[in-house]
Amino acid sequence: MSDKLIDLINISKSYDGQVVLDEMDLYIRDNEFLTLLGPSGCGKTTTLRIIGGFETPDTGKVIFQGKDITNLPPNQRDLNTVFQKYALFTHMTVEENIAFGLRIKKKSRQYIKDKIDYALKLVNLDGYGKRSVDSLSGGQQQRIAIARAIVNEPKLLLLDEPLGALDLKLRQDMQYELIRLKNELGITFIYVTHDQEEALTMSDTIVVMNQGYIQQIGSPEAIYNEPKNAFVADFIGESNIIDGIMIEDKLVRILGAKFPCVDTGFGTNRPVDVVIRPEDVELVAPEAGTIAGTVTSLIFKGVHYEMDVMANGYEWLVHSTKMFPVGEAVGIHVDPFNIQIMNKPESEDEEAVTIDE
Repeated sequence: MSDKLIDLINISKSYDGQVVLDEMDLYIRDNEFLTLLGPSGCGKTTTLRIIGGFETPDTGKVIFQGKDITNLPPNQRDLNTVFQKYALFTHMTVEENIAFGLRIKKKSRQYIKDKIDYALKLVNLDGYGKRSVDSLSGGQQQRIAIARAIVNEPKLLLLDEPLGALDLKLRQDMQYELIRLKNELGITFIYVTHDQEEALTMSDTIVVMNQGYIQQIGSPEAIYNEPKNAFVADFIGESNIIDGIMIEDKLVRILGAKFPCVDTGFGTNRPVDVVIRPEDVELVAPEAGTIAGTVTSLIFKGVHYEMDVMANGYEWLVHSTKMFPVGEAVGIHVDPFNIQIMNKPESEDEEAVTIDE
C-alpha cells in the first residue's frame, strides 16, 4: 500500500523469558490517528517504544517510509515522543524547552523564534514563552511537551498515555485539542492508552491488544458495534456476555429462551458467546418480552438509568432513558440486529487476530 508510513513485520519481544509481543504484524497509514488500546501488560507501550527506537525487537523489522529503521537510535528517526511524565526541563523557561531540539539541530535564531511563536499559538499558550515550567498547570505542561515535539516537524508523533495524569474535564478538553492538532498539522499520531472512552473519542483506527497479541483492528464504530471476540466486547464498553447455543442460522438459545438474531454460519447446536450491549436491552411488559425478570438495582447516571435485571438466573445490565423501579417485573426484548454472536475461544489465551479494513 502506498500510504503506509510504518510497517511492523513479525515483531516479537520478551523480557526475562516472558513474551510481551508475539510475532506482531501491523501497519500505520500516513496521517492516521491510530490508538493502541489494551490492559496493563498487553504490549502496547512496548510496541510504541519499538517504533520510537527505545527498544529493539528480538525478531522482526520496523519499516518507516520504505526504509528499515529497526536498529536506528531515536534521534535518527523522523518522529517525536510525548510521555505521560512530560519530561520537561524544569530549570528552563517554556520557550527554552520548546527550542531544545531545534538548538541541537543548530537552527538559526530567527527560525527558532518563529517556530516557538507558531507552536505556542497552536497549543493555545501564546505569550507563555518566558514563564517557568514549574508555574504551569498539568494541562499546560502537557501542551508544552506537545509543542516541543511538533516544532521538529516529525512525520510521526508517539504519545504514551499523555493524558493519564490530568483530571477528567481537562483530559476531555485535551482529547479535542489533540484531534484538532492532528488535523491541522497532518502528522500521523500513534497513541497508547488503556482508556476505552479516550480511544473511541479520538481515533481513526483502534488496535485492541491483549497478552502480546492483536485482538482486533478497526474503526471505533466497528470495534464497538462488531467486536470479534468476548475480550474485545468486554474491554470496549460494558456488555452482557452470555453463554448461548446457536440452534441454527439466525436463531440462538440464551438462558433457555430462543432469540432471533442475524448471524449465520455458526453451524447447528453450537456453543457460542452472545454479546448484548446494555443500551440494546429493551425493557417491556413481562408478557411482551422474550424472557421475564425483576429489576434488582437502579442508578441514575445523568443521560440514562443503569439497572440490573435478574432474569432466568442471569443478572442483565440495562441502560435506558426510561426508569423501572427496583422490584418491578419486566420483560426483556432485544432486536435481532443488536445480538452479536461469536465463537468461543478454544483456550484461555487463544489468539484472535482479526483485521477490519
